Amino acid sequence: MLATSPRTRAQLADALRRKNVPDDVAENVLVRFDDVGLIDDEAFAQAWVQSRHRGRGLAKRALAAELRHRGVAEETVNEAVESLDPAQEEQTARALVARKLPSTAGLDPTKRMRRLVGMLARKGYSPALAYRITKEALTNEGAPPETFPDPPPPD
Repeated sequence: MLATSPRTRAQLADALRRKNVPDDVAENVLVRFDDVGLIDDEAFAQAWVQSRHRGRGLAKRALAAELRHRGVAEETVNEAVESLDPAQEEQTARALVARKLPSTAGLDPTKRMRRLVGMLARKGYSPALAYRITKEALTNEGAPPETFPDPPPPD
């Protein structure tokens, strides 16, 4: 498993459990892997956050959920996602909207708003940020602001 990509301690423990490796043997193996640096959940989490934010445009909330799903400890998850710069997160959200905007051309402004905000929400962006960035993009494109639905409550 480690030859193909980095894994968390929890992922390796699950794999050993599935192979019916006794718990005491599995723990010894995991401790040894930890000692020699084959397992490093902190480094894994940092690399995961940077890679998935840059590659897929995921926000802190989605990144944290993915790390938790992979068995990373809550404290490590928090440290990793907090390393993501809020300005970078906003810039990424703007780029995602700009990329998706042309495919919504010709639709009703309300429908465009809903689709773009929904796309950002699925990537873990807060409703307020998603709404604000989408409204700015549509307004800059020439849509009248009064055509948009009311914004969500602040974060």
